Amino acid sequence: MKIGLLGFGTVGSGVYEIVKSTSTCFFDDIEVKKILVKDEKDKVMDIITTDAEEILNDKEIDLVVEVMGGIHPAYEYIMKALKNKKSVVTANKAVVAAYLKEFTKTAYENGVSFEYEASVCGGIPWIKSLEKVKRIDEVTEVYGIFNGTSNFILDNMTKEGYEFQEILKKAQEKGYAESDPSADIDGIDIMRKLLITSSLAFECEVPEKEIDVFGIRNIQKTDIEYFKNIKCTVKLIAAGKKYEDKYCAVVEPVIFKNERIEAAVPQNFNIGTIYGKTIGELKFYGQGAGKLPTGNAIVQDIIDIIEVKGKLKERKFENKLTKDSSLVSGKYYIRINNEEFEKENSDIIEKKLENSGNLIYITKKIDCYTMRKTAEKYIKEGIFYARFED
Repeated sequence: MKIGLLGFGTVGSGVYEIVKSTSTCFFDDIEVKKILVKDEKDKVMDIITTDAEEILNDKEIDLVVEVMGGIHPAYEYIMKALKNKKSVVTANKAVVAAYLKEFTKTAYENGVSFEYEASVCGGIPWIKSLEKVKRIDEVTEVYGIFNGTSNFILDNMTKEGYEFQEILKKAQEKGYAESDPSADIDGIDIMRKLLITSSLAFECEVPEKEIDVFGIRNIQKTDIEYFKNIKCTVKLIAAGKKYEDKYCAVVEPVIFKNERIEAAVPQNFNIGTIYGKTIGELKFYGQGAGKLPTGNAIVQDIIDIIEVKGKLKERKFENKLTKDSSLVSGKYYIRINNEEFEKENSDIIEKKLENSGNLIYITKKIDCYTMRKTAEKYIKEGIFYARFED
């Protein structure tokens, strides 16, 4: 099989390295024929081009790997490849989250495959495992730590006592966080991964606007100290639940007791949990990003496509589910130094505390949407909240 790489950055070079250096029998017939880069100065090999059409219109290329990132022109390239009857493998969570149903439908209509294992949880076999569970079980819940950058920040704040801005700077120095870290710390990256996961798990289209998102931008060292004093750890969690014809998807900080597995997930690692009726609870742990882990997931997809030999699987997203925020609810920790907050929200407050000069409120049991809407007014005042895991 001849493949074309759209992109040759961290992940693209990882794919190339694995294909060129692995000697198992699966690689006997895999050849990287063309690689797309942006700049002429990056044309360091004969197979490198700056013209995407050399890949998309090459009849010898059977499969395209898209690792450019972003939505455009990735969307246009993927669609053209599929319509030219080339299978596509991608790690691009942004474009998959935006066009999952369209890509899936177009691939099936053209007799080719569209695979996206590497778009969620990097090197962890998350998508394939979810699909295997679904062969027998109805999946009713998915959740986990799907963003390594936010976990690196929270883990080091907990273990080393950093303030948020200190450890964010270190994450940027290590390459875990971008110069603009918004996608990671505001929960956008993890939201896209949850959208992909929930859509597949519940076989429905999950609109981005229906996912309640609250990140860790406003967390402080004093919050971490409070959680440590009650023998708990906070993590940024993506969670999707389904019950009958209702569902809920939310991204928010969650407070786990220290004996829970999620509390122990270190550094930039990920963990995902799937619930099925007969299989029960399954957890998947590993590297959620990186050159070789993500490249590994892409190459696994390539091998799977070779092995199916035209036996296509049809993924459907036809279930009509209604959002019900009560499916994700609990008591919340809130830190906000504004006494008006108590007056305006007395109906949801169970008790008031003080910690290191900060006002802290513990709510009654409320749903995730109510909590997010309550917090919106106080975002600029530095409000931070997290749900206690039931």
